Order: sequence, then structure tokens, then C-alpha cells
Amino acid sequence: MQESDLYLPLKTFLEKQDYQVKGEVENCDVVAIKDDSPPTIVELKLSLNLDVILQAVDRLKLSPIVYIGVPHSCGALKKKKKKRVVKLLKMLGLGLIAINPKRNITEIVVSPTKYTPKQSKPKQQWLISEFVTRTGDPNLGGASTKTGRITAYKQQAIEIAHYLKKHGATKASDLAKTLDIPKSRNILYDNHYGWFEGLGKGIYQLTKLGSQSLEGFQE
Repeated sequence: MQESDLYLPLKTFLEKQDYQVKGEVENCDVVAIKDDSPPTIVELKLSLNLDVILQAVDRLKLSPIVYIGVPHSCGALKKKKKKRVVKLLKMLGLGLIAINPKRNITEIVVSPTKYTPKQSKPKQQWLISEFVTRTGDPNLGGASTKTGRITAYKQQAIEIAHYLKKHGATKASDLAKTLDIPKSRNILYDNHYGWFEGLGKGIYQLTKLGSQSLEGFQE
């Protein structure tokens, strides 16, 4: 398939909506005009990549109505990627068109629109809290895997585990006061890493797994 194979189905689709359509106008793959509205520009590509996105963004200098046209079988339209791709294009003010040349079917996936992302105050506060609560800077940005990343929660669990290893079974309330970790009881009770074992009446001790895991973490 060639990019030019996408043109005629798209031209037919637009002409049915009373657009006048021409190809290759001032370096734009497709230009469609109707009445006094701004021109509709479509850049045709066989795959959705950074080059065509940058090209389409550049076309916004000519018109606020810019689409990227791709084959319906394009990887960016697959279920796992489609939602994120649409979100990105909306943020950039771009539209997306899926074209099936064999069946002569053209579908608008998303139209150009002004997009203002809605910020989540709770998530923002969680981000700040994690930043402030975390001790030091234990992770290399871009290098830590999800399983190996050190979070503030894990740092506190490590601190509790070191205390239990050194002092033996201890009440959760005493740990919270001594270590100044208000959520000590939750960390012990949830036992996310399998390091702790309850002995009753709020008393916890370190498990064998917990003791072994501490070998990789300095006190």
C-alpha cells in the first residue's frame, strides 16, 4: 500500500459532505474547503509516528482544522494504543481519520478540538506527598523498574524491619512512636512484602523472608 492509495477514499468521503477537495496543495497532502470555513488539511501516512505528528502540528499555522489520515489497520488504532493516541492528538489539537481503501470506507476517529486536561488534585497531592515523605533520592530517574523502585512506603517498611531485627517483637503503637512512622500499624498489618508476622495484641515480629530481604538494604 502507498500513501496515495488513501487519497481517493478520503476525497470521496469529503465530497459527500460538500467539500471541494484537492491533493498536494502547498506541501499539504489533502486540502478540502467548504463555504467560508477554514480549510481542512489532511496529512496522509501509512503509520502514525513522530514525523507525521510534527508535520501535522506545523500545518496548524495554516488552519485550525488538521487531520492525520492513516490506514484502518494502522498499529496506532489497535485497542491497546488507540485511547492514548487519541488523548495525545486531542492535546495537540489534531484530528485522526482511519481509511480502508479496499472497502472504500473512511471514518473520523477524533476531530480537532481545543483540549484542556483535567488535573486530579488528589493525584497531585499524592505525588507531592510521596516526594516529601521519601528519604533522599534512592532511584535513578529512567532506570528503576517498577519492581525495584524504592518508594516512601518501602523505605518505611525497611526501617520497621531493621528495628524488629535489632529489637525483636514489638507493638505496632510503640514502633509508630519510636520511629515516627504514624502508619506503622497499616504497614505491618498489610504486610505487602511478606516481611512481618503478627503475634496477637498488636505485636509483630520479622519473618525469615523479611530478615533475608534486609540483606539488600542498608539500615
